[in-house]
Amino acid sequence: MNKFALALGTGALTLSLALTGCSSAPAGSSHGGHGSADDTESPSAAQANAADRMFATMMIPHHRQALEMSDVVLAKDGLDPAVVDLARKIKAAQQPEIDRMLDWLRSWGAEYDPDAVMDHGMSGMMSAEDLDALRTATGADAGRLFLEQMIAHHEGAVEMARTELDAGRSAEALALAQQVVDDQTEEIATMRRILEASE
Repeated sequence: MNKFALALGTGALTLSLALTGCSSAPAGSSHGGHGSADDTESPSAAQANAADRMFATMMIPHHRQALEMSDVVLAKDGLDPAVVDLARKIKAAQQPEIDRMLDWLRSWGAEYDPDAVMDHGMSGMMSAEDLDALRTATGADAGRLFLEQMIAHHEGAVEMARTELDAGRSAEALALAQQVVDDQTEEIATMRRILEASE
């Protein structure tokens, strides 16, 4: 049921090897915890645990796919203006969030390797076939497909963010996770309204 939780279990070893310089803070420690930091950790790294690093590492490619989907649909003609507005809003919000998460990983001493995280079953990610279908769709059909795919994509991001809220420690990462839950839950409701209006 919880694909991201499953991904955390099956992909944790590979990702822990990819995220060099990570601390030994337990992934399940609460965000209110104050575990002692290793003497070699920077102060910033000591404020983040494995769940924080996992959240950023997985959310970056998840956000990047949302940008890709938005770019695909924005290149099309005959779209509902509400779809255009939503795709532009997604692009405006998620690129700065990607930049912030990359900065966090650097400050935490974690090296981001996109190739190490792309096959870990992140919840809500579109397959190559899904993206091809979006690329070939036209007009109103493209808009509807974008909304349907982005609803599933956003639901996956919300699931990932809630996992971070349960297990993370970094105040910055927790704040972003809450923002993802709030913003993308609202956007899911908007997309459903647009779909209902188009029926």
